[in-house]
Amino acid sequence: MSEQGLNLRRSLHIAWRYKIIVAIMAAFGFLLGAGYASIHPSMLSAKTLVVLPQNTPNMATEVVVAGSDPVLNSAIQSLPAGTTLAKLRTTVQVKSVTSTVLSFTAKARTAAAAEATANAVAASYLAYVGSSTSPVGHVAGRVLAPAVSATGSSPIAHLLSTGLILAIAGLVIGVIVVLATRRRDRTLRERDEIANSIGVPVLAALPVDHPSDPAGWVKLLDDYKPDAVGAWHLRQVLQYLRVSAPSARQVNGNGLGGPHSLSVISLSSDKGALALGPQLAVFAASLDIPTTLVIGPPGDVNTAAALRTACAVPSPAASRRQANLRVSVAEEGDLDGRPKGRLTILVTVLDSRAPKMPETTHTDAAVLAVSAGAATAEQLARAAVSAAVDGRDVVGILVADPERTDRSTGRVPRLVQPARRKMPTRLNGFSTEIRR
Repeated sequence: MSEQGLNLRRSLHIAWRYKIIVAIMAAFGFLLGAGYASIHPSMLSAKTLVVLPQNTPNMATEVVVAGSDPVLNSAIQSLPAGTTLAKLRTTVQVKSVTSTVLSFTAKARTAAAAEATANAVAASYLAYVGSSTSPVGHVAGRVLAPAVSATGSSPIAHLLSTGLILAIAGLVIGVIVVLATRRRDRTLRERDEIANSIGVPVLAALPVDHPSDPAGWVKLLDDYKPDAVGAWHLRQVLQYLRVSAPSARQVNGNGLGGPHSLSVISLSSDKGALALGPQLAVFAASLDIPTTLVIGPPGDVNTAAALRTACAVPSPAASRRQANLRVSVAEEGDLDGRPKGRLTILVTVLDSRAPKMPETTHTDAAVLAVSAGAATAEQLARAAVSAAVDGRDVVGILVADPERTDRSTGRVPRLVQPARRKMPTRLNGFSTEIRR
């Protein structure tokens, strides 16, 4: 049962994740149903009852006579122009209700047309069989209940009901298509999945900006300001790295502590995660922490080209935040390891297909930056291995644009030490302990 519940939960998450596709299919179904209802509108029906004498020999014969061509042709003369015999054959139904009562049911798009047709065919039948020269014999009948009110759904109700039915069908088809095409998607979306993939905790998860040109990156570096939740998460990252805003005593000359450096590593296929490093640097500078943002050699030339261009040209802004933020770019082989501020953040982009750390400055710590649904466990593991081989152990993960439905935390549980087992106490009062 737990596995079934998990599969159902995953299926619902997949359907919600691709809700736009499902909504498009549902909307297409509604439009298709509305179009069908417009071409084939709803028909209203009206009924006329005719009573025959008790001595009528065969009601089945009267049903056939009532729907015969002579009766219908005679009824056409009293109906609006354009009414044809073929149309009456398909819209008029005659049947025996009791041993002496016939019902004439007519369908039309309007109530008036349905009532007129039912009454006209009934009157034509009575005239036909009531004639003394009738070829089927004289039958004296009369109208028991004329058609005075038509029944059925209105055109609008018919359109809405048909559209709703096909919208539900489109919704179901959309869900089936999404589950069939996306169930093999191995990209990690929840924070627990991302953290457990390489056994490293998620330090922060926050929305990021998505600049597409140098001007957008310059605006981010000059004006980025996270909301309250994002600011708290970024502050926790700095505290985890043991980098905090200077106190009043430190500002007055008692020292700011030693410099710290951090590598923010992302993949070339994950453009959304590229902004995590710059946003962290801008936030740190806003806390009066002298910060240097260095853009390392990209694994893909096109991924960080706009960011490198923005950092290569100094910004003329002179706000307090930019006064504590310096930006620069580094090339392959730049091994200048001296931090130029209290905090140095090195943004490194690895090739998603063959991740390999470039020869740049080594930092005190490294974190992986990844967007929800942008990387697989294998890609993150290869990036972490590449960093470890280069002497940069990944201590945490930064998640960009977490999913709204994600309620996990990304905390990796600590390994529990095996319990000790005490041996029986000897008479001399000493006890020994062994480890399992």
